Amino acid sequence: MISTRWRTAVCVLSKPQLSPTRERPTTLYWVIGAASLPDVDSAYFIHSPATAAQHFREYGPAPIDGEPIAMVFASDGGGHLFAIGASGQVWKSTTASWFDDFEVTASSLQEFLEQLGRRIANQT
Repeated sequence: MISTRWRTAVCVLSKPQLSPTRERPTTLYWVIGAASLPDVDSAYFIHSPATAAQHFREYGPAPIDGEPIAMVFASDGGGHLFAIGASGQVWKSTTASWFDDFEVTASSLQEFLEQLGRRIANQT
């Protein structure tokens, strides 16, 4: 069951006028600290800021060609990772590994959250 709080967070974050720095994970963390969505597709998890920072210290930035730096901020139930790069694009790992290839999954954090919001809406 998807919480009302999470639905509200997705709605707020997907409105550009309410999130002028929407390309930054700090905007995401301003609205929600973390999210566990085990019932959406194979599951989605938005990592807490502490977890994202710990993973960054432990593993470093996601190795994405063309991105000077990219931080993993989420994962799915299959172990795939989601990272946001300096460009603002959201990337998904092609395997359940920190060190494999990543491909663009959304042009922005806003688009990623809109995609996730559609998945949530389709669960009902």
